[in-house]
Amino acid sequence: MCSSDLGMMPAITRLTRIEPVHLARLEAHGIFTTGLLLERTETATRRQSLADQLDATTADVDEWRDEALLLNIAFLGPDEQELLARAGILGVKQLAETPWEAFMASVSEAVRLFGMPEPDALSVRSWWEQGQILVDA
Repeated sequence: MCSSDLGMMPAITRLTRIEPVHLARLEAHGIFTTGLLLERTETATRRQSLADQLDATTADVDEWRDEALLLNIAFLGPDEQELLARAGILGVKQLAETPWEAFMASVSEAVRLFGMPEPDALSVRSWWEQGQILVDA
């Protein structure tokens, strides 16, 4: 059972858009979950500070934050993350910028192309609606 199944914040190891060196540096700074990453990057100043500490760019930190927001969507576990990635959705910004019809079509196409289990329509709609809210977080 993964941590998201237990209602806990996903581990930062679930981030797919992070270099291993930066992942190790995050862990060395005590950032083990996406929730901790989001907390440490709440403001532009905090994002810049973390980027400096990790020898990363603020663009890197923004990208990690974007994916961390996606991973914290309710009812989105590792299988659903993989489905969305195969549908071309890697972060909450992409999710929020994709019109509902296009999002649903891309999820359906990923299910068909990759033989993945089809999520229920209510969950898919919930992911999209949460993305609309979280994009400004």
